[in-house]
Amino acid sequence: MPEARLTVDPDSVVGPIRRELFGGFVEHLGRHVYDGIYEPGHPSADDEGFRGDVIALMKELGVSTIRYPGGNFVSGFRWEDSVGPVRERPSRLDLAWHSTESNEVGLHEFHGWLDKVGSDLMMAVNLGTRGTLEALDLLEYANIRGGTALSDQRVANGRTEPFNVRMWCLGNEMDGPWQLGHRSADDYGKLASQTAKGMRQIDPDLQLVVCGSSGAHMPTFGEWERVVLTHTYDDVDLISCHAYYEERNGDLQSFLASAVDMDGFIDTVIATADHVGAVRGSKKKIDISFDEWNVWYIERFHNEDRIAGIDNWPTAPRLLEDIYSVADAVVFGSLMISLLKHADRVASASLAQLVNVIAPIMTEPGGPAWRQTTFYPFAITSRLARGDALRVRLDTPTYETAAYGEVPLVDAVATRDPETGQSAVFLVNRSVEEAVQVTVAISGLGDVSVIETHTLADADVYAKNTLDDVERVAPRANDSAAISDGVLHVTLPPVSWTAVALG
Repeated sequence: MPEARLTVDPDSVVGPIRRELFGGFVEHLGRHVYDGIYEPGHPSADDEGFRGDVIALMKELGVSTIRYPGGNFVSGFRWEDSVGPVRERPSRLDLAWHSTESNEVGLHEFHGWLDKVGSDLMMAVNLGTRGTLEALDLLEYANIRGGTALSDQRVANGRTEPFNVRMWCLGNEMDGPWQLGHRSADDYGKLASQTAKGMRQIDPDLQLVVCGSSGAHMPTFGEWERVVLTHTYDDVDLISCHAYYEERNGDLQSFLASAVDMDGFIDTVIATADHVGAVRGSKKKIDISFDEWNVWYIERFHNEDRIAGIDNWPTAPRLLEDIYSVADAVVFGSLMISLLKHADRVASASLAQLVNVIAPIMTEPGGPAWRQTTFYPFAITSRLARGDALRVRLDTPTYETAAYGEVPLVDAVATRDPETGQSAVFLVNRSVEEAVQVTVAISGLGDVSVIETHTLADADVYAKNTLDDVERVAPRANDSAAISDGVLHVTLPPVSWTAVALG
């Protein structure tokens, strides 16, 4: 059996774990909103039409801040359509996903749902087909207490208190040719700077996120960040990263190493941002909002029949409803490890998305809601990863991949909460054939014991939870975890994600 060793040192702090790291993303796309979070006729629906079973799962998932309303959707979105009496709201064409948007669920309704699930709003503004003035209008509507035309309109629409949205995204994926209003880095950077300056004239304490690259694969990656930040460095707080991963051509070994790519992506964006800061002679640091990340089978989506036709604009069609396997969940868990390993600079992250659309939660109209395999690493990590992220010293075997070369067989990160004294270790075994015996030196944590363990693995790495068997896959306690003489011993099954809580 291969062996790996790591050391957890409470003084080797990467940075504080900000709760925004466990954020999510709701876009008006497919069945995410309609038949997902909102289904008035469902047996569990509350008086506002929101599914109670989904609300319960969202609370269990532990999502902090939710980015809304897109995504590609936002670049054609008129925010005014989403407020006022529901019966008077216009239906609009959504060009991003070739659908019809009814606007039945809008800003007020969605914020009410956030109150139910215990999450905060991260608002995206349309800098695709609209611009600075519309962003300022939305900010006034949302955050000014009263006494102006737009804030009084919000009050008249039933919301006396401001929404007080603190985090705002300046557009979405503006580097992408698929985006409505796609611009060059130079043009977008100027618009984003102008918009940010205007928004800060209303509220100087906002957190503003400028669009970075929509993927490290983009031909403009790196240069896009440099040019955009050259325009906006003094105006914004964060720059976005987006990344999706999938198993390609049956290459499971490379897929299991996807977090190696995420690590490199984050490091490159940090280096680029710091370069711009150095050129400007600035002491300010731009952090990262990794506000879209997930496993997503994009090639499968592109190869499917796309919705098309001038007279074919369905409402809430089934789109991007990937059903996730054990292997997908292990990669998912390793991506969360990467985010934690960069907690000093990744200040916010949004799992894309939350319900039905490449999501940890699935629903059936009139039927059940259930947890996908990816639900578990997110929910458990969100609950256990508190306090500081710790940099572990890791000695592990390696293996060769076609996509990333030689990579570590085991990946890991640790966390410790100085207030409670509780710690957690998160581990992934990327071997497709062999279990790995891991020893973790934890004497620096003091006299601790194992509180709980969770391992997600299965003899069938492609096992999934489906409507026919919603509980086929779930994490189990790892009975191999034991402490002796200041060392934690734990065995990791092949293709597995494990969490061990200590205290």
